[in-house]
Amino acid sequence: MTSDATARRGHALRAAVDQNLLSPDIPVIGLLDVTGIHEAVAALQEAFAPPGATVTHTFAVKAAALVPVLRLLAGLGLGAEVASPGELAIARAAGVPAGRVVLDSPAKTVAELREALALGIAVNADNPQELTRLDALVAAAPTASPIGLRVNPQVGGGSIGAMSTATATSKFGIALRDDGAEEWVLRAYADRPWLNRVHTHTGSQGVPLDLMAAGVRAAYDLAERVNAAAGRRQVTTLDIGGGLPVNFTSDEVTPAFHDYARLLRATVPGLFDGRYRLVTEFGRSLLAKTGTVLARVEYTKSAGGRPIAITHAGAQLATRTVFAPDAWPLRVEALDAGGRPRIGDPVVQDVAGPCCFAGDLLARARPLPLLAEGDLIALLDTGAYYFSTHFAYNSLPRPAVYGYHASPDGSVRFALVRAAQTTEELLAESGAAESEALMGLGRS
Repeated sequence: MTSDATARRGHALRAAVDQNLLSPDIPVIGLLDVTGIHEAVAALQEAFAPPGATVTHTFAVKAAALVPVLRLLAGLGLGAEVASPGELAIARAAGVPAGRVVLDSPAKTVAELREALALGIAVNADNPQELTRLDALVAAAPTASPIGLRVNPQVGGGSIGAMSTATATSKFGIALRDDGAEEWVLRAYADRPWLNRVHTHTGSQGVPLDLMAAGVRAAYDLAERVNAAAGRRQVTTLDIGGGLPVNFTSDEVTPAFHDYARLLRATVPGLFDGRYRLVTEFGRSLLAKTGTVLARVEYTKSAGGRPIAITHAGAQLATRTVFAPDAWPLRVEALDAGGRPRIGDPVVQDVAGPCCFAGDLLARARPLPLLAEGDLIALLDTGAYYFSTHFAYNSLPRPAVYGYHASPDGSVRFALVRAAQTTEELLAESGAAESEALMGLGRS
């Protein structure tokens, strides 16, 4: 993240207050830096640019399941990696071309597979049973879909177990190092001339680059063995997943896409010689730095001698941060009521959310300028996942999300990306239309 991006964020925080996007009645919103999204996409495309391979970059929809965001990314040349019918519907609503959509999920139903094959989107099979289902579907109706097999290279995990997908016992893909697994994979390709991709994904946050590169190397070596056994280029595409970790400790973008691409060129040089098309599936690393949650401090108090600021951003937005703070810490900026940095000596304090349980804390014993009632907090690096994995605790509504363009002169234009969830929408989700459903069942 450049100093320009930091300045843009500051302008946007102040403008959100000045333009009444945030107010006592609207105490929490999400913000996305559109210029920052453009810059992140350009950095990715430049890092993997020719000479050599043809690359399709897809965005992991789970990281920001917002139609306007996907529409913007599609306009910049990106596709979509989807893992559910809902994510596919969002990608289609955003106008992502079928040729740039990849379906990944460990639990695809027959209906999902049939729809994907009918649309011509790429499918990565996760397991032998899914491959058997695909056998029947491919035999029943011709398809233009590229079809691959997801493999687990079992190269190990990173510092966050839940984000590590290439461990010995991961639920994803064919475990390549298990007894007889590679032989089974080679037979699977030999028996299916239409199986033309290999897919792997080592993990995301907490996974070091060398481990990611080792996973890609294993997939590449497998593709080479498949093609050698077939006597032709049966595997034409390598889907190397995404997973570039994000630095949540400062505005610096590290590691950068070019760091990973440079390592891949050194570790797997054949990846870029033009014999294989490449697919990537980055998510968090594209959007995290572009997002900010802005929330009001409703009250301040003290317990056990420690100040506590009660805000409107908590587990409903920062679910991972609240439940796994050591793995998912967030930077918190203390702001005054106008959205400007709070002035004052750091005071150790807790920053809490609105959810009705004691652990709803965004920051514990964090040294910050002392927050007061009516001040604001900004949660930084929240552009990925924080706006698409809402936790409906206490029936708190999903907040509005705005994109912004901030000019060097400080002027800011906003565009609504997602409206705040209404009470009526909350009631609909809660079964209000079926309010009498249980009354007629009676007692046994």
